[in-house]
Amino acid sequence: MASPAGCWPLWEPELVVWLFRFLATVGFLGEHLPAPGTTVGSLVGLGLFLLFPDAGLRLAVGVGLTLLAPLVCGREAVRRGEVDPSPVVLDEVVGQWWALQIMAWAGVPFRTPWLVVGFGLFRLFDVLKPPPVRQAELLPGGLGIVADDLVAGLLAGLLGALVFRVWG
Repeated sequence: MASPAGCWPLWEPELVVWLFRFLATVGFLGEHLPAPGTTVGSLVGLGLFLLFPDAGLRLAVGVGLTLLAPLVCGREAVRRGEVDPSPVVLDEVVGQWWALQIMAWAGVPFRTPWLVVGFGLFRLFDVLKPPPVRQAELLPGGLGIVADDLVAGLLAGLLGALVFRVWG
């Protein structure tokens, strides 16, 4: 018997279900805090980004999270029976990460005002969902869950880098 969308078995070991839920909700924080996209996803994304001062390691972690997130977020969405459940915040971590990564590549310093700019721009693009963010959200499954945040992060990073070049 096939599962919904033909993606996952109807039965999975409890540990696998727990692990996907743990990762998708960023240590279950997305299930317990208000405004989980902001309080957990974006703030944790910012904090995790700052934990990796080495540019190569930071890039490797960012790529790894980006590749893992569609699988994890999509699986948890299927388990919850929702298209994009709000407790699932790993996608916001990925989007925030790339906003800051692009700003770092542009030479934006890791100082509080610029971190606030990167954080604020990502939240703005993520909430308002201007094109092409909204179109990315329409992709199926976990890809759509993550793609809108990834595109929002890329746009936020580019705009943050431009703001730094003009006013920094």
